[in-house]
Amino acid sequence: MVRIPVTGYSPTMPADGAPNFVSDAFLGVQRSLSGRVWRERAADAAVVRAIQHRHGLTEPLARALASRGLCHESAEHYLRPTLKALFPDPSSFTDMDRAAEILIDALERGRPTMVFADYDVDGATSAAQLVRWFRHMGVELPIYIPDRLTEGYGPSPAAFRKIREGGAELVVTLDCGAAAYDAIASAAEIGLEVVVIDHHLMREDPPAAAAVVNPNRPGCQSGQGVLAAAGVTFVLLTALNREARKRGLFSDERPQPDPRQWLDLVALGEVCDVTQLVGFNRALTQLGLRTMGAWGNPGLKALFEVGKGSGEPSVFHAGFILGPRINAGGRIGRSDLGARLLSTDDPLEARALAEELDSLNTERKAVEAAVVEDAAAVLERGNFNPDAPVIVVAGEDWHPGVIGIVAGRLRERYRKPVVVIGIDRAANVGKGSGRSQPGVNLGRAIQAAFEAGLLMAGGGHAMAAGLSIRPEMIPEFRAFLEARLADEMEMVGVEAVEIDALLQPRAANRALLDDFQRLAPFGPGNPEPMFALTGVRPDRVSALKGGHVRLDLVGPTGDRLKAVAWRCAETPLGQRLLAGGGTLDIAGKLKADDYMGRNGVQLEIEDVHDARQWTDG
Repeated sequence: MVRIPVTGYSPTMPADGAPNFVSDAFLGVQRSLSGRVWRERAADAAVVRAIQHRHGLTEPLARALASRGLCHESAEHYLRPTLKALFPDPSSFTDMDRAAEILIDALERGRPTMVFADYDVDGATSAAQLVRWFRHMGVELPIYIPDRLTEGYGPSPAAFRKIREGGAELVVTLDCGAAAYDAIASAAEIGLEVVVIDHHLMREDPPAAAAVVNPNRPGCQSGQGVLAAAGVTFVLLTALNREARKRGLFSDERPQPDPRQWLDLVALGEVCDVTQLVGFNRALTQLGLRTMGAWGNPGLKALFEVGKGSGEPSVFHAGFILGPRINAGGRIGRSDLGARLLSTDDPLEARALAEELDSLNTERKAVEAAVVEDAAAVLERGNFNPDAPVIVVAGEDWHPGVIGIVAGRLRERYRKPVVVIGIDRAANVGKGSGRSQPGVNLGRAIQAAFEAGLLMAGGGHAMAAGLSIRPEMIPEFRAFLEARLADEMEMVGVEAVEIDALLQPRAANRALLDDFQRLAPFGPGNPEPMFALTGVRPDRVSALKGGHVRLDLVGPTGDRLKAVAWRCAETPLGQRLLAGGGTLDIAGKLKADDYMGRNGVQLEIEDVHDARQWTDG
C-alpha cells in the first residue's frame, strides 16, 4: 500500500515529491471494502493549463474540467451554458416539423386532442409543458395517464378505444409510444390520429403514427439522444411557436409564449430520468433549476414546502424531494396526480395534491423497504450467483410500483445490473424493472429478449428498462441476459471509483466546495467531484436510523471533517466504520452543512479502504 502524505489539497500528485509513483490504482487501492478499484480521472496537462489560463480557474478546477472531456473552447459553454449557443435546430429531429404542423392544425380547427403520458416524472413534466403551451393559446388539453397496475406502461388498444369513444380525434403520446406498434395500428383502425414524442430505444422501423419524434429513432440527425422526453417536448414547444408564428396566430392579445418559463419542468424531468447531463441537456438542467428557484409553478412550490425542502433548488431537491413524491402517484396511488399537480395554476389545488402525494410517498417507502428485504432474502437463500454478470430476482406479490426502486437498491449493493420481477399468479404474469451499471446497456438487452420471444413486452434505455413476462419463462430469460451481458460486463471490468483530488480534512471547506460547485448540476455524464482522504481516523462514530453511519474523520494533524455514510450499516464498509480505530482511506463527495447557520461542509462517504484488510489478489 502506497501512502502519500499531503498538505492541504492536491489534484493527485504526491506531496512528498515522489516522482516514481506509478500505479493504475489511486493510492494503491486495488480493492476497497466495496470491492472497487480507485482511479484518478485522467486529464491532459496541456489541456489543464489551457483551461486554467483561458478562464482564470484554479488548477484543481481546471483539471476537473479537462478530465470531463472539455477543452478551453468548450469550457466556456460548460461553465456558462446558454440556450442560444446550444439549442438544436428542431427540424433536425425526424418528424418534428410534421408533428408541429399536425398540432397547430388541430389548434386552428378546434380538433379534440388528448395528451397521453407515462406515469413517471418524465411523463408528468412533458404533459404539463404541452398542456401549459396550449392553455396559453386558449385550449385546455385533457390528460390521460394509464394506471400502472391495471393498464401497464404505454398506450394500449383498450386505452385508445376509450380515448376515441370520448370524442378525441388526435392523441399525443409523451414519454411513451415508440414501441406501441399494436396500439398505434389499432388507433388507425378507429380513426384516432397519433403523434409520438418519446426518447426510449426503438426499432429500425417506427410504429405507423402520423409522426414519431424521438432523438433515439434510427436515422434521426439531431444528435440529442441523451434527452429525456421532457427535453424533447421543450424542443417541440419551440417548433410549435415557429409553426404558429408562420401562420400568424400570435397577436398583442395573445403573444408568443416563452417556453423558458417552463424550464423548471424540463430540469425536473431530465434529472429524475437520470439522463446524461452534457451539452444542451446540461444547459436545460442548469437553467431549469435556476427557473425553479422562482417557484412560479404552484405545484412545485407546494410539493417543495410539503417535502420540507430548503435552499436553492438543486439536483438533490429534484431527485430526492420532488421526484419521488411525483412518482408516488404512479407507483401506489392515482397515476394522474403528478401531471395534475404540475399542470394546475390553482395554489389550493396544488397544496391538496402535494399533500396527497407526500402521504403516498410515505406509504411507498414502507412498501419498498419490505420488498428490498424480501428480495435480499431470496438472493441469500441461493438465487445469487456472484459470478453472473446480471441479477434477475423474482417474487410473488411484489408491488410493481416499487420494483424499479428495489432494483436500484440491489444494484448499489451488488454492483451489477439487476432486474426485479413481481409475479402475479392470478394473472400469470410477471412485471419487471431493471437498473444497470454504467457501460452496460440493459435497455438494448431487454429489447433483444423481447425480439427473441422471451417477453410479453419490454424496452427502455441504457440504464433502466421494464418488461412483462410469463413466470415460467423467467429461468430462460435469466440465462439469456447472462449470456447477452457477459461481454459488456467483462469490458467494464472491476467497477472503479474515479477520484478528482486528494485533500486533508483541514482543506475541506466551503471555499473549496463553492469552487467545485461551478461544475454543477451533477449527474450521469457530469459526475459530482470525488475527493479522497488518506490516513484518516474514524472518531465519534454513531449508527443512525435507516442504516446510516455518522462520524468525524480525523487527519494526521488532528483536523476534523464531519462525514456520513448512507444505508451502509450492514455492509463491510459500514461495519468497518462502526468498528472505529485505525486509519483508513476514504473517498466521498463534499456537501454543504448549513445546519444552524454554520456554513460548513461534510463528506458523504462513497467508499472506504483499510490497508490492514487489503490484498491485491
